[in-house]
Amino acid sequence: MTTASTGTRILPAGTRALLVELESEPLVVSLTERLRRTPLPGVEDVLPAARTVLVTTTPRTDLDEVRRALRTMTDGLEVHEDSRASESEPVTIPVRYDGADLADVADHLRMSRDDVIAAHTAATWRCVFIGFAPGFAYLSCGDDRLTVPRRAQSRTVVPAGSVALAGGYGAVYPRSSPGGWQIIGTTDSPMWNLDANPPALLHPGRRVRFVDEETL
Repeated sequence: MTTASTGTRILPAGTRALLVELESEPLVVSLTERLRRTPLPGVEDVLPAARTVLVTTTPRTDLDEVRRALRTMTDGLEVHEDSRASESEPVTIPVRYDGADLADVADHLRMSRDDVIAAHTAATWRCVFIGFAPGFAYLSCGDDRLTVPRRAQSRTVVPAGSVALAGGYGAVYPRSSPGGWQIIGTTDSPMWNLDANPPALLHPGRRVRFVDEETL
């Protein structure tokens, strides 16, 4: 169990927002879910990041009142391992493990290629926050075996659907773009679709399971 401590800080962010700094990723997820389940009066948007939650309010909202409500909400905020699954079923993403960096990832982790695939598919990943590009979900699974650094040199083009690892996170590139993550596979599952509602397949708090296409 992780508990929010007095180290939590609530800072001003312009005239209509507050930035809540927390000590861990699970606490960010827990606070984000609580704010979405029990919206505070005057709050119009909640945006999580790796260790922060940006809380934006409507015009003329009393920020001091929101700050007090946030302080009450974060005091004693707890995350239990068995309560992190707000979704009944995770999103399943089929993957072809044909990535250009898969061999390098295996070498770095001192694992075989098959062991990397097994670890990647065995983990339950969770979208912690969205960044870099629309639909680019930063996924965390808590398995340190899958922590690899970014590439020494970024690629000028990474194809859409590239399944990647870097800095303790997993991700799927929603569109073709430059990038420095380690590419271990590809998927046909669209991460961003303007014809869908919502356009993003993943949102903070959503769980994800990757499946090896060869086993389907």
